[in-house]
Amino acid sequence: MIAGIILIALIVIIGLWFISTQRELVKLQELCKNALSQIEVQLNSRWDALLNLAGAAREIAGKESETIIKAIEARRPSAGIKTAADVNASQSGFADVMNRLMVVTEAYPDFKSHPLYQSLMNDINSYEDKVRMSRMVYNDSATKLNRYVRQIPSNIVASLLHFDVMEYIKIDDEKKRDAPNLFPNQNPPTGMSQA
Repeated sequence: MIAGIILIALIVIIGLWFISTQRELVKLQELCKNALSQIEVQLNSRWDALLNLAGAAREIAGKESETIIKAIEARRPSAGIKTAADVNASQSGFADVMNRLMVVTEAYPDFKSHPLYQSLMNDINSYEDKVRMSRMVYNDSATKLNRYVRQIPSNIVASLLHFDVMEYIKIDDEKKRDAPNLFPNQNPPTGMSQA
């Protein structure tokens, strides 16, 4: 009789732990998905600002600006951001297009001094800060989920329910080094990288 009660209590405790662990895994996975969604919103806003900047350059740079607009449309993610790899690919495409645009703006100093150019560059930098913060939130969320997926005993539930570790968003150091300096006459403001 006592052994039966102990066995039932043990089954109930294990069942409650299993449910609790599953709920925590779902919560952490949803936080990662939400963070990716936030990144997608900021990346789309940044691409829009870049497209506006290339469009503003149309009057001055003409054909060169049209080439950049076509490059923006080709490199802008169309399927949406679903994974860290999608974020990394968008970052790479953005850096490439930004480099092209910087080459064009260097050739037309009048455009660089135009207030519209300054305003649009400020918008791009603002979105870049938001993307950076969203990447940090995603990577923090992914760390928590990955820890839960890999640690004993929660890894048992994660394995049974097919929860996998999330990949991290990485910064390509080579691209970062080659990125254009948006502030050629001064150091970038605190908290901002060069692209």
